[in-house]
Amino acid sequence: MAAPDPPPAASPLLQYVILRADLQPQSGWSLGALVAQACHASTAAIHLFYPEPNTQQYLRELDSMRKVVLQAADEQTLTKLSETLREANIDHKLWIEQPENVATCLALKPYPKNQVQKLLKKLKLLK
Repeated sequence: MAAPDPPPAASPLLQYVILRADLQPQSGWSLGALVAQACHASTAAIHLFYPEPNTQQYLRELDSMRKVVLQAADEQTLTKLSETLREANIDHKLWIEQPENVATCLALKPYPKNQVQKLLKKLKLLK
């Protein structure tokens, strides 16, 4: 009799970060400013959802954290995505840069890839 198949591998925990593509350096935002926006949103999401089991597991894997950085076309697309995620009960932080009061980036708390990928599948990797 053959040995039973091993259980399927768990979907990896990922933190998705979505930046506005229209804020590329040619629009007046430096590369450093864009990276800072992603860092702000990512850190804020980790802070807001720190007690959550997925966040704790993600932080325990400090040397192998996984992030996926995607792009949204513009502010309207980013805010609409935030609304869609909220309706789907997906925890995230929409970063609003101050004092400009402009939505620049969105970061989800860490989730198994298979739990949120379908909501983000239309977005492309940031280039």
